[in-house]
Amino acid sequence: MFSTLRYNRLKWACRRGMLELDVLFMPFVEEPFRKLSEQQQEVFERLLTCDDPDLYAWFMGHQSCDDPELAAMVKHILDRVKV
Repeated sequence: MFSTLRYNRLKWACRRGMLELDVLFMPFVEEPFRKLSEQQQEVFERLLTCDDPDLYAWFMGHQSCDDPELAAMVKHILDRVKV
């Protein structure tokens, strides 16, 4: 379970400064994130450590992610967040 401090840091990390990523991450961390398993939450936290250009390419479908866990999380976020 994420502590309040860890969750708040995670929310801050969701603010990327790139609108296309912000509109995906911010709604996701507010609602669907809390329903993820602990393992999925850790994968999401790891996803946020990736560089913005890579995240943008994965979420916009320009490239696929080589890491299967991260690729599954990208798909999960895209399925959950209606933009």
